[in-house]
Amino acid sequence: MGFTREQLQAFRDTSVPDLMPPHPRLVFVGINPGLWTAATGVHFGHPGNRFYPALLAAGILPRLPRIADDGMPPRDRDMLLNAGIGISNLVPRATARADELSREELRAGARRLETDAAGWGAAVIAIVGITAYRQGFGRPRATAGRQSETLGGSQLWVVPNPSGLNAHDTVASLAAAYAEPARAAGLDVGGAGAGAVAAGAGGGR
Repeated sequence: MGFTREQLQAFRDTSVPDLMPPHPRLVFVGINPGLWTAATGVHFGHPGNRFYPALLAAGILPRLPRIADDGMPPRDRDMLLNAGIGISNLVPRATARADELSREELRAGARRLETDAAGWGAAVIAIVGITAYRQGFGRPRATAGRQSETLGGSQLWVVPNPSGLNAHDTVASLAAAYAEPARAAGLDVGGAGAGAVAAGAGGGR
C-alpha cells in the first residue's frame, strides 16, 4: 500500500464523507483529513496514525481494521458502525498538516459541528486534538478530558491527537484517553490492553 508524493498532492483540498451509524453512541471528530486519508477515503488512514491501534488497545475494537489503497473493507466498516462509533472532522478540507488550516476555518467548523451534533444525537462527542478545540471553540485555557459544556445535547470530550507527529503520546496513553469517553458513551470497553499492539508510532495523516 502506498502513494507517491505527487499522487497525494492531487487529493489536497478534497473531503472525506463522515463514517456515521444511524444511531451513533460515540463520535470522534478529527481536525481535518490528511492527504492519505483523502486518498484512501478512510479517516485516520495513514499507516503511522495510532487511532485504530489505540482503539484496539483500549478494548473498544476487537481487532484492527484493514486499510488499503482503495479504502476499508465493508466488514471492517461494519465493525465500527455496529459498535456505535462515528467519525467526522472539524474541517472537511484535506491538507498535508493540520497547521495549514486557518483559525477562521476552525471556528466555522465548530459552528457547523454544533448543528451536526444535534442531528447525530450521540451520547458523547470527542474532539481529537486540544489545540484545534481551543482555537475552534474559543477556549484558550481548555484542558483535555470531559468539558463542562455540551455539544448539540451530547457530552463533549477532548482527547489527544493520534498522529505520529504528536510525540507526547503513546498508543498506551492514547488508549487510556479514548477509553474514558467510550465508557461514558456506554460502549463495552474490553481489556485488550496496550500490549495487544505495537507501541511504536509512525508519522503523518
